[in-house]
This record gives sequence, structure tokens and C-alpha cells, in this order.
Amino acid sequence: MLQNLHVKNLALIDEIEVEFQEGLNILTGETGAGKSIILGSVNLALGGKYQKDMIREGAEYGFVELTFSIEKDEQIQKLHRLEVYPEDGMITLSRRLMRGRSVSRINGETVPISLLKEVAEILIDIHGQHEHQSLLYKKNHLGITDAFAGDYIAEVKKDTADAYHQYKACEKELKESVSEEGERAKELSFLQFEVAEILDADLKPGEDEELETLYRRMSNGKKIADQTAEAYRYTSEGEGSASDGLSRAIRMMADAAQYDERAEELYGQLVEVDSLLNDFNRELSDYSKSLEYSEEEFYETEKRLNEINHLKTKYGSTLEEIATYCRKQEERIRILEDYDQYVLGLKERCRQAEEKLLTSSKALSLIRKEQAKILEQAITEGLKDLNFADVRFQISFQETAGYTADGMDDVEFLISMNPGQPLRPLANVASGGELSRIMLAIKAVMADRDEVETLIFDEIDVGISGRTAQKVSEKMAVIGRKHQVICITHLAQIAAMADCHYLIEKTAGFSDTKTTIRQLGEEESMMELARILGGAKITETVIENAKEMKELAKHTK
Repeated sequence: MLQNLHVKNLALIDEIEVEFQEGLNILTGETGAGKSIILGSVNLALGGKYQKDMIREGAEYGFVELTFSIEKDEQIQKLHRLEVYPEDGMITLSRRLMRGRSVSRINGETVPISLLKEVAEILIDIHGQHEHQSLLYKKNHLGITDAFAGDYIAEVKKDTADAYHQYKACEKELKESVSEEGERAKELSFLQFEVAEILDADLKPGEDEELETLYRRMSNGKKIADQTAEAYRYTSEGEGSASDGLSRAIRMMADAAQYDERAEELYGQLVEVDSLLNDFNRELSDYSKSLEYSEEEFYETEKRLNEINHLKTKYGSTLEEIATYCRKQEERIRILEDYDQYVLGLKERCRQAEEKLLTSSKALSLIRKEQAKILEQAITEGLKDLNFADVRFQISFQETAGYTADGMDDVEFLISMNPGQPLRPLANVASGGELSRIMLAIKAVMADRDEVETLIFDEIDVGISGRTAQKVSEKMAVIGRKHQVICITHLAQIAAMADCHYLIEKTAGFSDTKTTIRQLGEEESMMELARILGGAKITETVIENAKEMKELAKHTK
């Protein structure tokens, strides 16, 4: 459930904070007061797109924060799968908006916008002003049907998608395999040349690194040899060398060691130093000898390095990549040498892949149709609740011309709203107000099946009035019993059903204009209903009507 909304420095909002309640939360206000800004702020916090001009004039940044309480185990499990963990049963989504960029956080931890959107889908469902227009497009009907089926088809739907991609990959390979015999002969000759060039080089793992090290040492050999020879003279040769000085020191300490234990310890340490120096000198001498090489050896090393680097420019930047390339070309050679057999095998693989896809598509269609019948009945009942007295609603299934990642079902919603009229596509029958009610019925059904706790409706009342508006308000109240509903409305019938009523206002000062929102008490809520009913002039009769409407709403709920 959405518990708290905090907005700062967005459009006309200086700073607001709203505590939402369980049940039906209604937001009303004059046209232009900023109702769309409130909903837009929620969208931004959930990862929606924003433009830099959304930030309040003169502010350096905008900020939106939503705090949700999480109680349903299903929601917690879905969040855990995204590695998002509620803290004390709460999740806080926030977004700091700066000119040109934004920073998204979940429980204070910076996250990518993609993760923010995934988490938002688990927590909240927003029905915008024009979302019902999506019902006009048949391509969206399959998505609604599958969303209702949910976990019932999840596994088989994934299997179908995997089978489809495997089949298309096989089909593509078969299509690309068709080539002229002359072209195959040219390709075979070229591949054989490449493989022979690599195999003749007889590359050894790590050889290039060893040769590069040797080559660098050879290139700097004289300088290294002179320096090591000079070091050797200082440590082991001639009068005044370190070795000569140590020998003299050892002779001196040997005599002193006879008379004192401390002197004997120091004598022992000096002997160890001498031993270490002798070992060093031997290793230094061996290293100096290793620097001796012939011009022929240098030439062969340079030649081999050039050969390896030439292969790298053609077949891969490392010896491992060259070896992988060689194996790939060898496999292609085997195919070309027995091409007819390869094509037969590929055709058989395609046949098996298509058979698997067909089986999976049929299994998906069977489950989908079973769930569609349930959805069809639920939507029909929901439409009758919304003043479609003689409505008939049907989910039509046709077979697609070819395979798709969603199987072979072409789904379309059909409706008849009057007795004697045939079922027709929604786009050919329904008006804007009717589409809005149909979408509300769908949302209500989906809410019962889905685990999303919070539903937001932005002006669901578009194009409706009178008895129909009353039916819509009753439906909203029913949804509010099982879910938290936040609804922006212009209709008094819907506002009267509020469990909690908020007023959005715009106030103009000397230098700026601000949008604010506040929760209304019982009396204030009644007066806001009177404003909606009466317009510019609120009479006693209008106030009485508002009171009666509130009383009727209480009894209806």
C-alpha cells in the first residue's frame, strides 16, 4: 500500500507531503489546480520520463519519494527475486531530478531506472487518462489475456518463446546454407588455406608472451650486460669490493668471537651475510651468461614474433582466439566437404524444432483459451455492474498466419452492447466513455487476480454521467474493499464514495503560484461535493444534495 507521497520543486509544487489511507482515496480540485501534476509526480518516482522544464522555476533540482508498506507474501517473494528487500515491512522509492539527469534510489540505495520500473510493477498499477484508448488496438488484447492468466501460462509461454527462437535460428541457418556449388568450392579452398596457415605455424600456448619477454631482453642485452658486470665487480671482484670487505671483517670478528658471546653472535650473522652475498654473486654470474646470444638467435626470435603478430592481425588478438577461429573454420570445412549430408541434417533439425514449437503453441493455446473463458465471464459481469445491462462480451481466437514468440493465437475483444446486435470489435462499437468503463471492468478483474496492492485511476469518469456515473462509483468502492485505490475525479458520485478525501488547490502569491494538497474532514468533504455539484454558486439546496449523496454513499458501501 502507498503510505506516503513527498514531492519537492516540481512544476507548481513547492513542497507537499501526503499520507494516503486504505480503501478508496479520492482527489478532487478545480480544473487547472494541478491534479495531473500530482499523478505525474508519482509516475516520475516510478521511473517515468521527465523533461528538464518539469523542475520548478528557480529550483536546482526536483525530488519525488514514495513509501510503500508491504504485507503480501507474493509481493515480498517477487521483490526478493529482484534482490530488493523491504526494511521493517517498508519500501521507499525516490528519484532526484536534475537538469539533464536523474538519480533513482530504493531504500536509499542507488539503482538503475530499469530496476525501479520492475519494482514499481509489483507495487502499483496506474490507469492514465487515455489508457482506455489502448483497447482500440487488437495487438493489446493478447497481452491483457495473458496478464490475467499469469502463472497459469507462465512456464508454457516461456517454453513457446524458447522453441520459437530455436526454430527461427534453425530456419535462418537453413536459408543461409543454400549456395552455388562454385561458391562452396571457393569458400572451401579459402578456408583450407587459412587453417593450413594457422596449423603450419604450430603455435604453443603462451609462446607469444615468452618471445616478447626474450625479445625485449635481447634488444636491451648490451646495456643490461654492462650494468650486471659492473654490479658484479662491486660485490665479488678485486680489492675494495663488498666480498673483499666482508672477508676482512670476518677475520677480525673471528678473533673477537673467542672472548665474548655477543661478539660470537655478531660473527655468526656476518658469516650468513657472506654466504648470502656468495649466493647472489653466483646467480648474478649465471644471469650475465644468459644475456649472451648470437645475432642469428636474435633474428630467429624477431622472425617468429613477426609471424605470430601477422596471424593475430588476421585471426584474433590472442593465441586462444586464433585457436578458436581455427576450430570454427575446420568445422565449416567438414560441413562443406560433406555438404549434402549437412543440409539433410539441418532440415531434420528444423523439422524437429518446428514440431516442438507447434506442440508448445497448442499447449499454450489450450491453457490460454481456458483462462480466457474465465476472464470473459468476469468482464461480462463487471460490465453489467457498470450499467451495460444487455452486454455480451467475447474473447475471440483466430490462428495467426505463422508462428510467433507468443504462439499461434490472434486474440480480439468483441462486444455487443444492445439486444439483437452482433458481436463486433471494440474499435467499431465503443465510444470514449464506454471504453473507459470497459477498461475499469478489466482493471477490476485484473486486480482480483493480480497481487498489486495499489491502483491509481486518473479521471476514469471521462465521458460518463448520471446513472452510469453512480455505477462507476459503486464499482470503485467495491475495488476499494480489497485494494488501495487512489482516484482523481470530477464526478460527485465517485467523490462521495471516498474513504479518504483530498483537495488539490492552486494558490497565487505576489511572485509565484503553488499547488497544494490537503486531507479533508467530513464537513469539508461535503462542501467540496457541493462545489462539484453546484459550480460557481453553492446554494442550500446544493449543500443538501451533497449531504444526501454522502449518506447514500455510506449505505452503498
